[in-house]
Amino acid sequence: MADGRVQTNAGAVTRSLVSRRALLAGSGGVSAAIVGLPRRFTHSGAQAQGAGDEDPAGPGAAVAGGSASLSRHERAYQIRLEAAERLFELPFSGIPRVRDEELYPTRIGNFTKGLPHDALGEVNPFAYEALAQAMISEDPAAFEDIPMGDAVRLQNPQAGLAFSLVGPDSHQMTMPLSPVLASAEAAAEMGELYWQALLRDIPFTVYGEDSQVAAATADLSIFSDFRGPKARTREIPATMLFRAAVPGLLAGPFVSQFLLKELPVGGRPGSQQIRTVLPLDHLTVYDDWLAAQNGAIPPAALTPIYDPVPRYIRNGRDLAEAVHWDWPGQAVHQTCLLLFGLGASSLAGLVAGDAALPLNPTSPYASSRTQAGFATFGLADVTSLISVASGCALKAAWYQKWFVHRRLRPEEFGGRVHHVTTSTMSYPIHEDLLERSTVLPEVERRFGTNLLPQVYPEGSPIHPAYPSGHATWAGAGVTVLKAFFDESVTIADPVVAGEDGLSLVPYTGQDARELTLGGELNKLAWNIGAGRNFAGIHWRSDVIEGLRLGEAVALGVLRDLRETYNEDFGGYALTTFDGRRVTI
Repeated sequence: MADGRVQTNAGAVTRSLVSRRALLAGSGGVSAAIVGLPRRFTHSGAQAQGAGDEDPAGPGAAVAGGSASLSRHERAYQIRLEAAERLFELPFSGIPRVRDEELYPTRIGNFTKGLPHDALGEVNPFAYEALAQAMISEDPAAFEDIPMGDAVRLQNPQAGLAFSLVGPDSHQMTMPLSPVLASAEAAAEMGELYWQALLRDIPFTVYGEDSQVAAATADLSIFSDFRGPKARTREIPATMLFRAAVPGLLAGPFVSQFLLKELPVGGRPGSQQIRTVLPLDHLTVYDDWLAAQNGAIPPAALTPIYDPVPRYIRNGRDLAEAVHWDWPGQAVHQTCLLLFGLGASSLAGLVAGDAALPLNPTSPYASSRTQAGFATFGLADVTSLISVASGCALKAAWYQKWFVHRRLRPEEFGGRVHHVTTSTMSYPIHEDLLERSTVLPEVERRFGTNLLPQVYPEGSPIHPAYPSGHATWAGAGVTVLKAFFDESVTIADPVVAGEDGLSLVPYTGQDARELTLGGELNKLAWNIGAGRNFAGIHWRSDVIEGLRLGEAVALGVLRDLRETYNEDFGGYALTTFDGRRVTI
């Protein structure tokens, strides 16, 4: 698409496309592209920087060498201009080929849910080609010509083409290629998901003593490319099961304190008990599974069977339901309110020490004698930035989902496994899952099939798996919180949900005094993504790479907005999900 001309799905009609880079640049450089405004002044020091780079000139560099002579109008223009120049200097990734499409012409390795399928669950090739051509053409009309299977519609593929006015462009973000269908990594991730389905009703607090958990840890240890955390012996202890090698995730309870602690709601303390569902699993009957692949709405989705008793998050099913109907950023926003200690909630019951508000030491109001933040460096600023960063991150995620990877959902992979184990079809599933693992016989014994049991009656949403949208917005939102709050403070009086979820009980593990705000924020982000894995709709790599993508976008947003403050501010300092300390 280098020359800007593409074939539409009609085949004979071409249309000229302005590349994203050309649209940003215009014909006379980046300044001409900004709503046609003339360049009214000169400036120096505008250099491209990566999202994690420090600006050695400090925040005042945006108006250095002439700020005293610039009007407010000119300074506002200059800040926006330099943000646009930073954006323009970052490379654009282009759209790589979808690997599974090249490997499997029948599209058995790609997301096809919602399109028409045959009796084996393989997609109608003309429908998939129409989908792929719509992505290539970027023509809104082409998306309306995609043949659909049943009632459910594709979820917002054109979001991957939307622009943002702050932070990096969605097409500038890159991710590792998703694991292919036949890979050992995909087999290991699927094995983990089968075990999560088998264990989703076991309380997290008894993982260390449950025989099924022991079977899961032993089985996952035999996969040749399992990328979850392991002990030095290469074994997986129960304390590491379904977790990740991210700072704070291996310490303390499985569920973050920010999903358990009392939450301020409308000036009153509020319980974080949720409305969960009864232990029923879905799409384990082949006809139901096939109907869902065609986009049918299962009757059970219209009449969900809820537990009549609210409960704290105690197990994988509860965690899955907690992230079923939530809105993007919900748990992060709630955590923000908790950290600011609104209403009757007091931070004295959350963080240890004498600090009334655990602000990041880099905040200009962490040591101010006369001022406190609100519209900047305070509640209004942080909540706004969570939404802005999460929104930008979701556009980047949707670009990766629809235009780059189009990775199949675990429930689709489960259909392939079902056909192999019933000798209906031969698919290239790695032998680690089919021959070495013990999980498939256990799944068949429990559910009568090797389809992947789903928590949600409807199964996965109608958009590709990689990356997880929940993990992406959680990664972005938590990155914003870490930029404004002190990650090093310890959590006072940590708790866990009781086995029945009716109460909170003190956490008394040996590391109870080692839980930090930063670690529990990381755990919050992981919980949000992992809940979707327990539901059966996402893969481990969807979550890990979604967190990293959301973080990268948020760092870019923070980099742009850093220049807008008047306060004496040296930059946002925080720890990434990979454990690196950065200053933005």
